Amino acid sequence: MPDLPAIALVGDYSGQVIAHRAIPLALEMARNDLHAGISWSWVATRGITHAARDLQAFSAVWVVPASPYENMAGALAAIQWARENRKPLLGTCGGFQHMLIEFARHVAGLTAADHAETNPGGDTLVVSRLPCSLAEKSGAVHFEAGSKLRALYGRDSAIEGYHCNYGINPAYAAVLEKAHLRFSARDDAGEIRAAELPDSIHPFFVGTLFQPERAALSGTLPALARGLVAAASS
Repeated sequence: MPDLPAIALVGDYSGQVIAHRAIPLALEMARNDLHAGISWSWVATRGITHAARDLQAFSAVWVVPASPYENMAGALAAIQWARENRKPLLGTCGGFQHMLIEFARHVAGLTAADHAETNPGGDTLVVSRLPCSLAEKSGAVHFEAGSKLRALYGRDSAIEGYHCNYGINPAYAAVLEKAHLRFSARDDAGEIRAAELPDSIHPFFVGTLFQPERAALSGTLPALARGLVAAASS
């Protein structure tokens, strides 16, 4: 197990996945920028059967893209563990989608919340197919005033890349908001592209449908990678 502090990269690693190649670069850039003594390790979802035991050595969790996961229950357990124990938690793309499902099931009271990709016949599809695919697309995202995303980026908007076909089902947005989830980024059309919890509830709980880690491949330090490393280090 890694020495503390360390970040668990929860997902099923593949060198063919662009985001998986980008994430270590993003974290290395953040570590160097912050002069932080921190490490990270890939944690396969199939290896998570008891999150409190399997993740006990980690200070933070990044639930990475490329779902469906081999073990969806393991990914959800990692998210629940990080949320309940106030460990810094970042989810990008599929990670964000599963953060929505875990939050819906265990906080918002939608116990049957599910993902349309893995259970298309589900009664409570909190994550549904997007009207238009965002696979290998990019576009503007606009951050809500006073949000953690706005503070981390230091500006009102950014251009970000995607590789996804699923996102939040708008029919359940109000229920999640009532449970204190804040939708903190939207695209030009006003569609939800990120969510977070206020600091009073969780010190770092941020999920994005876009993949900010991709910026590292062009030599740019991703603001969210820097924010996660800073939160994990503290």
